[in-house]
Amino acid sequence: MLRLVDCLPWALPGIYLIGAFFVTVFARHAWLAVRTSTRLALVVAAVSLAVSFTMTSGLSPAIGPAPVVCLLITFLGWVIGAYSHRYLNGESGQSRFLIYFSLTLAAVSSVVITTNLAVIILAWSASSVALHHLLTFYRDRPAAILVAHKKFLASRFAETLLVIAAILLYWEWGTLNISAISAHAQAGVWLPPRANVAAVLIAAAVLLKCAQLPLHGWLIQVMEAPTPVSALLHAGVVNLGGYVLIRLAPLIDASLAAKTLLVIVGSLTAAIAGLVMLTRITIKVRLAWSTCSQMGFMMMECGLGLYDLALLHLVSHALYKAYAFLTAGEAMRDGLTRRTIAQTMHKATHRFRPEPLLALPIAWAVAAGSASLWHYTLDLPRLPWIATALLSCGLATLLWTPAPGLKPFGRRVLDLAVGVQLYLGWHGLVALWIGVSTREPDFGLAVWSLLVFVALYLAQVAISISKPIDSLSRWYDWIYAGLYLDERMTRLTFWLWPPRLKPDAPVIAAVTDHLPVRSNP
Repeated sequence: MLRLVDCLPWALPGIYLIGAFFVTVFARHAWLAVRTSTRLALVVAAVSLAVSFTMTSGLSPAIGPAPVVCLLITFLGWVIGAYSHRYLNGESGQSRFLIYFSLTLAAVSSVVITTNLAVIILAWSASSVALHHLLTFYRDRPAAILVAHKKFLASRFAETLLVIAAILLYWEWGTLNISAISAHAQAGVWLPPRANVAAVLIAAAVLLKCAQLPLHGWLIQVMEAPTPVSALLHAGVVNLGGYVLIRLAPLIDASLAAKTLLVIVGSLTAAIAGLVMLTRITIKVRLAWSTCSQMGFMMMECGLGLYDLALLHLVSHALYKAYAFLTAGEAMRDGLTRRTIAQTMHKATHRFRPEPLLALPIAWAVAAGSASLWHYTLDLPRLPWIATALLSCGLATLLWTPAPGLKPFGRRVLDLAVGVQLYLGWHGLVALWIGVSTREPDFGLAVWSLLVFVALYLAQVAISISKPIDSLSRWYDWIYAGLYLDERMTRLTFWLWPPRLKPDAPVIAAVTDHLPVRSNP
């Protein structure tokens, strides 16, 4: 049985590779091959999870995050593959799309399954290369080529950092096995210098792979790709950075420099991208900025040692983003309806309303009280105070309402309380059954995170109670432009390695104004 538990997940990349092979050989039956491979992979992942639960004999030992994330990846592959069949109906190049779609799933599942850092680096790089071909599915769109070039450079830089980190770890401890690395990291009071540098390089590489500021532009601008590609990227690929940090949690947790880098960059990205998202009206662009913000939040959680919350965040974000992108058309209609209601309510009252200011302390009282109740009555792991505070900042907006009478305040408090209980219940499941635990966060980093998110919350309050946007116009342009960080990084990126594009392409003047562009020979 133990050999079955270890070997069964490795059938997943094999299934996807066989599917890609059949698409290549039998192009007329390409969709049948992909449908069969994605369904078979989903069944294998479900069986693997069931076997893992059977082998745990209760709650000890826990199953680990890999079976759960494998089931998530195979489910997303099945759903996105089925959607792609309808979306790409009549398009040319469908076989090419399906080949790289299957290769991406094979590479991502390999990252999730393996216990060797070298295999993680190779598979993660392979997923990036396969995704590059999906992002450039429309080869006649220069904007798609341009943005894919930016992502290609960022990914290769990140992989270079990972290779250097792997060399340093092997030099220090003579192994690249993740379990052995974790054991060495936990063995001493301090990390050796080479291991400490490796931890910082891994954190920096993950920040690059997860599109954190200021190298976030490619994630925002890949809207030229088909919608299924956007769903796969935002739901299944960009999340890999958080998963790698969870797997290497003992190493990251032993390095204060790595944790500081993750917390500072992640929290600032979450706050700035969250504000920028409020200024955008295009559905897919709003979703992209939302992903950037959520990845920053996940990086911050890992830097604080909240790895169980990070895994819960990863799963919930992946499911939500897949749904959001695949229903983007309906989201546009619903968004127009909500905007009409909000504008009507805003015209009905311009007076100051106390709910946004009262919501935060009420949400904190509900979250802190509920966390203590779950801890003392069910003996679940105690939730750190910073996790309770961040949860309160996120849920406090449930108590807001644009006008009186929309929903009774008591009903909103009840909704918030129910949401907290659901969150804490899932937290207990992740911590006990899956075996991803929380480390005690560094106090200074926790205070920094709290200040950033309270400032973000107060900024949202100021926007909600302000009069017309003209009162914020001097800040609006800067926030809308993302503080112009991407423009500066784009110029630097293309100065280092100009993309190969035709200089007479219609979008180049607008996108690469004053940037060096190299012509194709």
